[in-house]
Amino acid sequence: MLKIKKLTVQYGPLPALYEISLEVKQGEIVTLLGPNGAGKTTLLLTLSGILKTTQGRIIFEGEDIANLNPHQIVSRGIGHVPQGRHIFPTLSVIDNLMLGAYLHRNQKDEIKKDLEWIYQLLPVLKERSHQRAGTLSGGEQQMLSIGRAIMGRPKLLLLDEPSLGLAPRLMDELFATFREMNRKGLTLLIVEQEIHLSLSISKRGYLLRNGRVIKEGSASNLMEIRDKQIDTYSFSIL
Repeated sequence: MLKIKKLTVQYGPLPALYEISLEVKQGEIVTLLGPNGAGKTTLLLTLSGILKTTQGRIIFEGEDIANLNPHQIVSRGIGHVPQGRHIFPTLSVIDNLMLGAYLHRNQKDEIKKDLEWIYQLLPVLKERSHQRAGTLSGGEQQMLSIGRAIMGRPKLLLLDEPSLGLAPRLMDELFATFREMNRKGLTLLIVEQEIHLSLSISKRGYLLRNGRVIKEGSASNLMEIRDKQIDTYSFSIL
């Protein structure tokens, strides 16, 4: 579904990503691991068209989408749940969700079906549908950010630190939801510091450091490295 080939992205004279190559197959859950500053968020922002590439290719379903505008990328089927949620706090939950469906705004019956599915996945959003989004708890806001992205009908969903700031119980519920979303056919690319939790639902993963991919493998192999506990987040054992 997604192939990234020798992707380089620069901030000024310095590369934030240097010749990154990776792939995500349809129906997979893939995790991006690495310490803070490794380039994980930069990669997701580039895939979403928010940052521009310096060189390299981003192939999504056979089309090179490098440097397309964000709305063009969304229309091709890539959704993004950014770090920090970025909901519209003064709008209601339902209004936030409907904004996610903007590109499909004329397909009323389909939007209704999408909304019903989201309410099944994330029932708290139905309970809070007319509540102002800014009054939700942190976990509920994260659910709203995910629901809004799903309303865009993505084929591939990018998730940036979805567990950030959540209590362990909510993390477990959230990742169970990701597993269910994947079971229904959604492909997921997850950036996550909760390594064990993310790898437990993933098929494969990539380890980034200093803007480069330094390790890739099955989730079970990366879990073995993690369990050696030399340095959980930077994987200095490598």
